[in-house]
Amino acid sequence: MFNFLKGVVGGSGGGQKDLPYNIGDPYPSAWSSWSHFRGTSKDDGSPVSIFSLSGSNPQDGRLAAGRNGVKRLRTVRHPNILSFLYSTEVETVDGSGTKVTIYIVTEPAMPLSEKIKELSLEGTQRDEYYAWGLHQIAKAVSFLNNDCKLVHGNVCLESVVVTQTLDWKLHAFDVLSEYDGTGGTATGPMLPYEWLVGSQYKSVELAKSDWVAIRKSPPWAIDSWGLGCLIYEIFSGMKLGKTEELRNTASIPKSLLPDYQRLLSSTPSRRLNASKLIENSEYFQNKLVDTIHFMEILSLKDSVEKDTFFRKLPNLTEQLPRQIVLKKLFPLLTSALEYGSAAAPALTALLKIGSWLSAEEYTLKVLPTIIKLFASNDRAIRVALLQHIDQYGESLSARVVDEQVYPHVATGFVDTSSILRELTLKSMLIMAPKLSQRNLSGSLLKYLSKLQVDEEPAIRTNTTILLGNIASFLNDGTRKRVLINAFTVRALRDTFSPARGAGVMALCATSSYYDTTEIATRILPNIVVLTIDPDSDVRSKVFQAVDQFMQILKQSNEKSNAGDTAHAGSLGLASMPGNAGLLEWAMSSLTLKGKPSDQAPIAASNSVRPVTTTTAASSGLIETPSMAPVRVSSSSDFADAPAPPSPTSTDGCGEIENGIHEEQYSDKDGWDDIEPLEEPKPSSVLANIQAAQKRPVSQPKPQAATSLRSKSTVKAVATKDEDDDLWGSIAVPTPKIASKSLKVKTSGAVEDDDPWAAIAAPPPTTKAKPLSAGRGRGTKAAAPKLGAQRINRTSSSGMQ
Repeated sequence: MFNFLKGVVGGSGGGQKDLPYNIGDPYPSAWSSWSHFRGTSKDDGSPVSIFSLSGSNPQDGRLAAGRNGVKRLRTVRHPNILSFLYSTEVETVDGSGTKVTIYIVTEPAMPLSEKIKELSLEGTQRDEYYAWGLHQIAKAVSFLNNDCKLVHGNVCLESVVVTQTLDWKLHAFDVLSEYDGTGGTATGPMLPYEWLVGSQYKSVELAKSDWVAIRKSPPWAIDSWGLGCLIYEIFSGMKLGKTEELRNTASIPKSLLPDYQRLLSSTPSRRLNASKLIENSEYFQNKLVDTIHFMEILSLKDSVEKDTFFRKLPNLTEQLPRQIVLKKLFPLLTSALEYGSAAAPALTALLKIGSWLSAEEYTLKVLPTIIKLFASNDRAIRVALLQHIDQYGESLSARVVDEQVYPHVATGFVDTSSILRELTLKSMLIMAPKLSQRNLSGSLLKYLSKLQVDEEPAIRTNTTILLGNIASFLNDGTRKRVLINAFTVRALRDTFSPARGAGVMALCATSSYYDTTEIATRILPNIVVLTIDPDSDVRSKVFQAVDQFMQILKQSNEKSNAGDTAHAGSLGLASMPGNAGLLEWAMSSLTLKGKPSDQAPIAASNSVRPVTTTTAASSGLIETPSMAPVRVSSSSDFADAPAPPSPTSTDGCGEIENGIHEEQYSDKDGWDDIEPLEEPKPSSVLANIQAAQKRPVSQPKPQAATSLRSKSTVKAVATKDEDDDLWGSIAVPTPKIASKSLKVKTSGAVEDDDPWAAIAAPPPTTKAKPLSAGRGRGTKAAAPKLGAQRINRTSSSGMQ
């Protein structure tokens, strides 16, 4: 350690082994006597550039100039000047004498001549990139001449390098010195090491060593001449051989030619200042320069300018050189998004540029930015992330989604914006397969339970569709506890016809998860009554569903008769070739006009028209013949239509504002036994809904049997509320069927500890006498039974 510090401070050491960097392969060209190597850090392996200069005589003038270059590069800092990292001077002794080597370590860069060959740009893209590079070098020269009063003295092709982000940077400071021509009395050379500069790069006064004329000239005179030499070498593609070649202007762009001639004026005082070149040159006014310049001063722009710029950026990137966009513009864009200076439309440009990267680069450069953005409180950013989740969602790992992304996304379920709630809902189609059972069953289902009674009818509809699509990711107990209740107790009884249609479609798509007993006693009784639904589209789906479930029962019966009882109880989707796909999104609430309370059910089948739906390509879903997209009337068709009575209602109860039956959606209405979520204060519409759900209804004094059943119901609800285990009873018991009736809810079932048995959907009844008699029900028992259940779910007091 002591020897290392001695080498750094005292200028001596033991050679390359003491360098904290590994020296790699050399580049074919470098300025003057320096050698340019690729290198890496021994600590973390990060890439660097290493420059070395050797001399056998410690008093060699080249070594003295090299030391001057090290000092200047260490002290002069500018975005367009090569960044200094480390330097040391090492003395080594060999058989012939002592050898001194100076090492400079900088940020990774390569010679400009090599990078131009590598990029192989042509036409407009080449001119735009050269303009950007010259713009950067001109800013570096202007900084030295005008701000620091320094003279570089050797601006040329070899003194320019290109970084990994394709930025041009100035280096080779061996000749750099202070400008002392402001009325001083100095008589010696102003540039002590001007002899290192090639004669072809020297201006007329410098070639004559006329220091009096040089001191009378402006500080930029010598370096402006060097800028002219650099422009010639770039566009001609050749290294300048002699000064006379500068008169050949055939390769110089016409828009740059006047400035080129002024830079090379024979009169030093008339040469163009680099700062004026930046401000006034027509050549620098192009798309690439303007775009990168806007990104670099993004924090100074107002929100309108940012929004306009980022909306144009995706199309603009197609016109710019691909390598510059990826290596220069893309890092600026990710940084702007991470630190909040970019507007939400910038995400579109980020994802478009990211699509040009390889899978490995996409994971390293794009996904970390996206993950950070999910924690943003900017609602516009959150909406943009969810709108484009299909472009990056598959690249996110399950662990990242479950631990870092989902906790932030889930806040959108309870957002006051219906747009954000809907986008959050649809994003779960991609995220749900990557969620753990803890988040899937313990968190997501809580939110979906709330969304099934959302004030937006389209959100209620799409919640049902999402449940059907993610059913395969739920465990068996959760499926038995949730699916049938969600689809029948809620979806099939929704006053919004697409929601009822979605419930039927979801039951068909998840038919493989139901046994024959559930189909016969809980599913078919609830869907058969919809064969007289006012909406023709719902009726057509119901008839298909009835045929499908009847076919399942027939197959089960045939297998039972054949003696194969192993699979007789569970036949479903696998047996039905018409249900090989997933459910399509029904509709978007963004296309609905009017208040949610205006979304009444469809009054007649002839008013049905198709609604614009999310396409299968964008949602990643498959549309099958048996699962056609849900159709719904526009708001103008059904806004004023009267709401017909629900075909599943027999007690004459009215409907609340958002189209949900009061008696069907109480606090314990099917699959909402989970602890309530902490959420913002509900809106006025939801407050009315909740008040209507809890309002007790006056009822005649029940008979003895009804009273006994009511007390049992209260007891079951109280027992569940006292249970601390959220998932203690998730399995649904085998339905208990009476020998002479289809009654599912007996007093024994109510007393069971299962929280779902108390609210299982009763077999639907109608007022038609033949149907009631056929089911073995008394004509007077149906209405009191439903009324008693509703009263006991809301209050245990006031009963006689």
